Amino acid sequence: MHVDRLFRTGLLSLLLAAGSAQAQTVVRPGFNLFTVQQDIDVGKQSAVQVEGKLPMVSQPAVTQYVSRLGAKLAGYAPGAKYPYQFKVVNLSDINAFALPGGFIYVHRGLIERTKTEGELAGVMAHEISHVALRHQTNQVSKAYLAQAGVGILGGLFGSKSGSSTGSILGAVGGIGLNSLFLKNSRSAEEQADIVGAQIMAKAGYDPMDMARFFDVLRQEAGGNPGKLAQFFSDHPAPANRASRIRREAALIGRVRSTGPVGNIEVARAALKRMPPAPTMAQVTAGGGTTTAAGGTAQAPVERPSTQFRVFRQPQGFFEISYPDNWRTYTSSSGLGVTIAPTGGIVQDASGRQQIVSAVMVNHYVPFDGEVGSGYRDPQGSLFGRSSLDEATSDLVRQIMSANAYLKPVPGSARRGTISGQPSLSAQLSGTPATGIEEKMTVFTRELQDGHVVYVIALGPGRDYGELQAIFDRMIRSLVVSDQAAHY
Repeated sequence: MHVDRLFRTGLLSLLLAAGSAQAQTVVRPGFNLFTVQQDIDVGKQSAVQVEGKLPMVSQPAVTQYVSRLGAKLAGYAPGAKYPYQFKVVNLSDINAFALPGGFIYVHRGLIERTKTEGELAGVMAHEISHVALRHQTNQVSKAYLAQAGVGILGGLFGSKSGSSTGSILGAVGGIGLNSLFLKNSRSAEEQADIVGAQIMAKAGYDPMDMARFFDVLRQEAGGNPGKLAQFFSDHPAPANRASRIRREAALIGRVRSTGPVGNIEVARAALKRMPPAPTMAQVTAGGGTTTAAGGTAQAPVERPSTQFRVFRQPQGFFEISYPDNWRTYTSSSGLGVTIAPTGGIVQDASGRQQIVSAVMVNHYVPFDGEVGSGYRDPQGSLFGRSSLDEATSDLVRQIMSANAYLKPVPGSARRGTISGQPSLSAQLSGTPATGIEEKMTVFTRELQDGHVVYVIALGPGRDYGELQAIFDRMIRSLVVSDQAAHY
């Protein structure tokens, strides 16, 4: 694709421009069905939604400073030359996020927390890297591939099949679309750290400022989780994050400082003169939108019917019974399904769908494809040493990295069978920003190739006892075909 050529050309220029560039880590963007222009178009649409729901800072001393710093960094971003834009969100939470096509948002709380321009530059370079590496539309493309099948790799995309940006977004939209944009994997975070460090160095900032700031946030998360929960949910930390950035800094070598673009203290002083910023939870509550991760009291969840019907996965991968007054959310060719009652799926202020109460069934590849009984979780298995134990441990860690408030319930692990094969289940619980406890049971059942089928049964803690009988009945009804395709 032309985009890939653009990326390679831009990255090559970046590497050749530095004295020790040949030693730097080369990071390439992943599979993508979108063109650069489609990235921009989708980003514009999402930006309109975000700015219509979140309060924005318009103070010139702040917005102009952030825009100047962003423009300086973006000038050294690899890949396509996106029309980068940088805006400040009037929220006290320490966070920043990027949308496809170059739309970068910095929370006021981040500016107030960073002590130097280099620290702020580190977070912004990290977000720019997500855009340059096209992580957001890569996520959507992978989700669409899982639903549409491998035929799109053979040229069906954009041909007589009628596939388009709209059809892809429609296929993976609704539940999870904005989560795909805003939540990153540990692998994507590591890539953004590496490329962000390279961008910083070219722009004249010490990459170690990024490592130091992430370290400080990690240390502070234990004492002030409310301010940082969303940051670590959106930015799950790769293993040995600081040491990996330090290693990249060593490969980059000496950085020639170019000086600051302005005075961060002036911007911070301007923010202090403004009224205190609300949290995301407060903004959501004020807007009256029912949410699961950002604010208001949740709408009542419909009681389950005693009458059940059967959902059959289109490729014959599995089938499961569920209350007939609950809804299923999937495409005609999707591998997974979310089954939820009325009130079980809600929307937060940023437009992201949040799940309050539901049962989710899907397929999981442990350890990014490194499966097998010989593999061991580098962090230590949470359950045991069998391949199913290790796979379940990896899945549970992924869930916790995306939902920092969730923790395993001690002694909750149970062994059983699902569809004639050994299974493992474990409970997680925690209290997000809503103040309403969540409980979750994760069930796993291994497939013949080392992958797993998982079921996540989620509900409010106050209702979980009543829902437990429904969840158990659904689990008992699950039938899995080991022979069916699940890619």
